[in-house]
Amino acid sequence: MKSNSYTFLIADDHSVVRQGISLVVKELYPNAIIHTAGSFKETLKVVAETKLDLLILDINFPDGNSINIIPEVKTLQPDIKILIFTAYDESIYAMRYLNAGVSGYLNKGCTEDEMKHAVKSMIATGKYVTQTIKDRILDSYISKTPINPLEKLSIREVEVARLLIKGYGNLEISELLQIKKTTVSTFKNRVFEKLEIDNLAALIELFQLYFEDSK
Repeated sequence: MKSNSYTFLIADDHSVVRQGISLVVKELYPNAIIHTAGSFKETLKVVAETKLDLLILDINFPDGNSINIIPEVKTLQPDIKILIFTAYDESIYAMRYLNAGVSGYLNKGCTEDEMKHAVKSMIATGKYVTQTIKDRILDSYISKTPINPLEKLSIREVEVARLLIKGYGNLEISELLQIKKTTVSTFKNRVFEKLEIDNLAALIELFQLYFEDSK
């Protein structure tokens, strides 16, 4: 293979993001072949038809969460390198994606230099994570604490959280679980504290990522 004649797939549902990443890649590798996709269907089509050196993949698409297509991508191309490029907080999402089979994670808030460094690292070594994530992996290993944040919750807290996600109010939850309304509030506060979140949307996102039964 000629130097820098790599093949990329940039999968993101925003065309401006796809164009921006394409420019960065072309600057690094002028001979690069760049494919783009705006949905899972398009992404899987390209992966099925084209040998890729690097897939740059967003987390959220109109047709779902990309964690669900990673196994399919890896089945089609077992050696593919995947860099997640997303606006989602790495401290919450990076480990789940790394465990699912990607080998790099970068936040969209990064500088252009960081983006270049990540792409070059993925091509050269097949992996890229920030120092924050490296520290988190090490901390988890040393302290033997779970990387999945939902493991911090008790069974009752998980029950309350799942009912909140389904749209039940405190009164309905108290009736369903046969506990006092004030107890529901206590459980809800504990769930939010343990997961270090402060709103229902964040709770829904976490459960979609970490709790298989919520899919």
